[in-house]
Amino acid sequence: MNRQDADDITRSLPLDDPDAAFRAGIAVLRSGHFEALTGPVREATRRHPANGRLWQLRGLVARALGLGREARDAFARAAAILPNDPLIAHSHARAALEAGDPAVALFEQAAKLAPADGSILQGRAAAQLAAGAATQALADLEAILRRNPLWLDGQRTLARIYGQQGHPPAAAVAAALEELPEQAELHREHIAVHLEAHDLDAAAAACAAAFARIGRPAWLVALAAHVESELGRIEAADALFASLPDPADAGAVSVRARHLVRANRPDAAAALIEPWIARDEQRLLWPYLSLAWRMIDDPRWQWLERPDALVRTFDLGDALGDLEALAQHLRGLHSALAPPLDQSVRGGTQTDGNLLVRASPPIEALRTTLLAAVDAYIAALPPADRGHPTLLAQRDPVRIAGAWSVRLASEGFHTDHVHSQGWISSALYIALPDQSAEGAQRNEGWLSLGEARDLVPGLAPLRLIEPRPGRLVLFPSTMWHGTRPFPAGERLTVAFDIARPPQG
Repeated sequence: MNRQDADDITRSLPLDDPDAAFRAGIAVLRSGHFEALTGPVREATRRHPANGRLWQLRGLVARALGLGREARDAFARAAAILPNDPLIAHSHARAALEAGDPAVALFEQAAKLAPADGSILQGRAAAQLAAGAATQALADLEAILRRNPLWLDGQRTLARIYGQQGHPPAAAVAAALEELPEQAELHREHIAVHLEAHDLDAAAAACAAAFARIGRPAWLVALAAHVESELGRIEAADALFASLPDPADAGAVSVRARHLVRANRPDAAAALIEPWIARDEQRLLWPYLSLAWRMIDDPRWQWLERPDALVRTFDLGDALGDLEALAQHLRGLHSALAPPLDQSVRGGTQTDGNLLVRASPPIEALRTTLLAAVDAYIAALPPADRGHPTLLAQRDPVRIAGAWSVRLASEGFHTDHVHSQGWISSALYIALPDQSAEGAQRNEGWLSLGEARDLVPGLAPLRLIEPRPGRLVLFPSTMWHGTRPFPAGERLTVAFDIARPPQG
């Protein structure tokens, strides 16, 4: 279903036939073109206030649009009308958690209705964390995994909670491997957790243990090659990559290209990526192609990056109002003890969930201000350019793909990284440490765009941007970005990604 079809169905939604309206609304939701559904679905629940399915549909639409307060309230109405529906109960619990409400009891109720649904148990753990009950979340997950160590989603959830609570993140999966040493998926998870925890030596040891137990399947050789490359052992990585067939998907291409860039073979990296770039639906390859083009001084990097046109700053201090009050609100959301796994944060913490879905007045006001700046950024973009990952032909609807707050302490920073799954990325500065003139000259705490210091140490940044309270920076999600460390104090930010609009 394309956008026009979805709009046609929405305009003719049969509001006097609740069952038909529900079916049509679900079809539009699944198409991905659901913005226009909001008004008709609200009208449908006004006409049929006792119909639980229509309240469920309203909750689904609101959740898809990131309207946390409306989603929570709609699912609450649906659950009151249809209290024994497990999907509605789970949706109610999830929407309450996302809105920032207590949700443990709601997940417990959903678990009673669907005791075999692992996603509900993962949600309960997230709700327990949000309620300050990390010890209980860990105990519950540990008990389940002792009974079912092959529940891989649970292993991932437990590893991430371990990491954020300052425990060895791979402890549970390592224990499972002692019990089931021949299970390939546990070996894969063991290596992945060490990689996400940035413990490369442990990841290499986990690869060696897996080779000894399960032989040399291609996926394990590929993982080991990646680990060797990340460790800087280029010859060992070369040998492992050479034993593999040619990459069969964009994900495998991106891993191989990352290695070639690190090994200072940009011509080979570009030659590998370019035939794949049109098929790279996840946009994993553009960041590596940019590095390769810049390393060989291919002028196409300028067509791609355009730092003067595609990077913009907005000083929003007046629009944001009392920044210290906002800072205090955000600090209350930082409950972790350590950085999350598989993220760029070093020396700080990051909030869980989509920050801008929370149903609190400070966050709802922040969302409104940020989206107005995003609209201004999009309106000022250069014209559409066929094949360019940022200069799209279709630039609406504007949807928030994810949002979070990061609180860095002394010497904290972000490693250079990208958000390939987004379209537009951001950094908003809420609270910053005092900076001396000498610190400013050294760019302490500044945002660096276009650097990938781990891969290409000598490549200069495309832009260095000084942080200021209330300053928002918007830039393409495929652009490398990180921060410089700062010596002391607190650096509190909000960041979010805007999703790539559907082009069909």
